[in-house]
Amino acid sequence: MRDPEPLREALIKAGISLLEEGGAAALSLRRVAARAGVSHAAPAHHFAGLPGLWTAIAARAFQDFAQSLQRQVDAAPPDPRARLEATCQGYLDFAATHPGLFHIMFVSPEVNRADAGIAPHSARAYQILRDACLPFSSTSAPDPVLEIAVWSMAHGYATLRLHARPAGRPMPQAPAFAACLAALLDERTRGPLASQDEMR
Repeated sequence: MRDPEPLREALIKAGISLLEEGGAAALSLRRVAARAGVSHAAPAHHFAGLPGLWTAIAARAFQDFAQSLQRQVDAAPPDPRARLEATCQGYLDFAATHPGLFHIMFVSPEVNRADAGIAPHSARAYQILRDACLPFSSTSAPDPVLEIAVWSMAHGYATLRLHARPAGRPMPQAPAFAACLAALLDERTRGPLASQDEMR
């Protein structure tokens, strides 16, 4: 008899493999069981139906996502802007390299995003973004407005790229992401007083 934990791990890996190959439409409990080399009833012993499997895959995806962001930051120069750019580039690279996982993480309604397996990894990913944004805060405290602005920009850019890909064309009228991020940061560093002066 196989050890339950390795079998659960094998099923998650099989699900990720199918997802990467054929997208969300390729994911079913029967296909996952076949890919893992077990009976079609085996997934029912480890997951509460297909949503349970999707949630387990999302948890693994968030874990890999956070690790990917951290690797990008660790490889970046110590300059704050370079580290923030690296964080965002890690976000874009993960979405481009793993579109199926990106869909599971952020779009799929079947995923239980309150699941205890997801929370620590999604929180870690957000903390990496928060740490990268902190040097650009006007105070020594985290700036949620800036964090959400940067997150929204990175997520929106990644999503637009994915939507453009099936049509075989680049994003229309899209400047490089680094230019968009620089515009956001430069606008913040000018501050409201500078903007008022320009209007006079």
